[in-house]
Amino acid sequence: MPDTLHDREVDSGIILGLLKSVEQDGGQSQRRLATELGIALGLVNAYLKRCVSKGLVKVQNVPARRYAYYLTPQGFAEKSRLTVDYLTSSFSFFREAKADCLVMFEAGRLLGFKSVVLVGRSDLAEIAVICGIECQIEIVALVDPKSAPGHFLGVPVAASFDEVTKSFDAVAITDLEDAYGSWDRARARFGEARVLIPRLLGVTKDGQGEAR
Repeated sequence: MPDTLHDREVDSGIILGLLKSVEQDGGQSQRRLATELGIALGLVNAYLKRCVSKGLVKVQNVPARRYAYYLTPQGFAEKSRLTVDYLTSSFSFFREAKADCLVMFEAGRLLGFKSVVLVGRSDLAEIAVICGIECQIEIVALVDPKSAPGHFLGVPVAASFDEVTKSFDAVAITDLEDAYGSWDRARARFGEARVLIPRLLGVTKDGQGEAR
């Protein structure tokens, strides 16, 4: 187990890289994974076993006596969490978050969305409010079950969607602690087409939550 902050950061970085590689191509060999991640082959094997034991990755036999690896729903959620942790600890967070929010809202405008509810009180939500003004998107409310009723940068705060009093066209995920969970719950309620999510949260819509 990693003992120092540096060791923990390296450990998280390897796991994040491994989860991303498995998501992109779960059929590649461990040797290729080692080359891609820049670590020893034995270390790749150890981290894969660790991810399997934690329920982040599942393994399946494929022809030619090889194995294919797939991210589980837990794996997708952990990849998203680690991505956010990495970005929020770097100086590039604000720049990337603003660019992503602008792209997200412009995409929403093309779909005819004019009003949005944010999900998750965070630094990302603050940036989204600013970008909403720039993109002429009305931020109707911010939903966060852990926040007390009130306002966030002038936006009403609600504990649930049921407490939002105004109608809205779409939902935008700004939850930095459980981006995947918030996205999954929102799409179950409103449909995937009405849920917007910044790229930096690491939640990809294609096959999300399903082993491929």
